[in-house]
Amino acid sequence: MYKLYTRPNSGGFVAEAALAMAGVPFEQIDVPKKDPPDPAFLAISPLNQVPVLTLPDGHSLTESAAICILLAERHPEAHLAPQAGSPARADFLRWLAFMSSVLYPAVLRLYYAHRYTADGDGLQPVKQAAVAEMDRGFAILDQALAGRDWLAGERLSLADIYLVMLVAWHPEVQKVRGAWPNIERLWARLRENELMRKLNASHEMWPES
Repeated sequence: MYKLYTRPNSGGFVAEAALAMAGVPFEQIDVPKKDPPDPAFLAISPLNQVPVLTLPDGHSLTESAAICILLAERHPEAHLAPQAGSPARADFLRWLAFMSSVLYPAVLRLYYAHRYTADGDGLQPVKQAAVAEMDRGFAILDQALAGRDWLAGERLSLADIYLVMLVAWHPEVQKVRGAWPNIERLWARLRENELMRKLNASHEMWPES
């Protein structure tokens, strides 16, 4: 059985969605924030970050994007991602990598600015630069969604869920509707999705509409 180490309002949101969509049993283990961190958890997550997915063979995997790709490969019948080798699969990998390497780090710089500067008085510039980078990334994704329902292919994939998870962490979340209408269109559909509503009830990612 899979084990998912997670906590509310974290990157575990998309991992939980993936496991639920795959219809596979898993044990969910909530990891509270601790200082100092739990040595047992550090053994599987050296950066003390969630999510962590432990596979049935005992191997543990960090990084939410990697977890998404692995589960999509292991459970192709669940259509978590476009079929391997298809043009849509290329889009899936491109945008998932983009979001995990550009947008997710910007989110971390915003909410954990103290990790990114040795200047105790310099937190605000780090946060301002992080929001600017988020806005730049979301503008690129909004353009990618022009004339499309989904980021990759003709159906919902984990890339779309990853996107709305990141959007929900924007400090001015109401800005989405006006600044990025294509993202808002996608997000509006997912806000009505039964699974997304269930996960949002536990993660409190966005206000219920």
